[in-house]
Amino acid sequence: MKFLGVIPSRYQSTRFPGKPLVDIKGKSMVQRVYEQCLLCTDLDEVIVATDDQRIFDHVLSFGGKVMMTSADHINGTSRCAEVAQAQPGFEGIINIQGDEPFISPEQISDLIHCFDEPNTQIASMFKKIKKEEELFSPNVVKVVLNQQFEAMYFSRSPIPFIRNEQKENWLNAYNFYHHVGIYGFRNDFLMQLNQLTASSLELAESLEQLRWLENGFKIKMAETSFETIAIDTPEDLAKIL
Repeated sequence: MKFLGVIPSRYQSTRFPGKPLVDIKGKSMVQRVYEQCLLCTDLDEVIVATDDQRIFDHVLSFGGKVMMTSADHINGTSRCAEVAQAQPGFEGIINIQGDEPFISPEQISDLIHCFDEPNTQIASMFKKIKKEEELFSPNVVKVVLNQQFEAMYFSRSPIPFIRNEQKENWLNAYNFYHHVGIYGFRNDFLMQLNQLTASSLELAESLEQLRWLENGFKIKMAETSFETIAIDTPEDLAKIL
């Protein structure tokens, strides 16, 4: 399979406007993400997808590949679908978060290898939760898996509920998993996902991937040990500078 890496990149952000262009030790965030992706030998091409002329011009300035996409996309998945339609010849599409400037190339490769299994439609990643504050934070998305390492459900709440056990002991009683938000798609399934309308579970939890599960699609999950550093706010940026 040939894999295309797509980095959705929006200038307008409620919590951090202009985030893709912020300077991180001499390079913009979007440039750092792009260059990390180039180090992944399992990606055949990498492209930034944006609806902002400033980001478009900036990516060109450092020699990157970029595509101007519609301003009407409500999420990165639909933006990836537009890019995939305009870039024929790729069987797999990897949606890479544009706010993780230190993403590991090995992590991307691990996700891609989920597609070594011919039945994989969609792939994502998980990491074991080790801290109580992660488990009970609504900003940390949790996932439960079946025995085939496919996602059964995602939630902002800690799942499953451990009955007859004090909450401070839950991490000792069960292995809880944090969903790592990088996605891979077979191209034909990505096009199907892009036609779906928002589902009741998605709206309840504000998690797009629940739309896919609710419509019967399967999400293969790969475990990762890499620590991801997402920059969601100016305060997050200050921590790494």
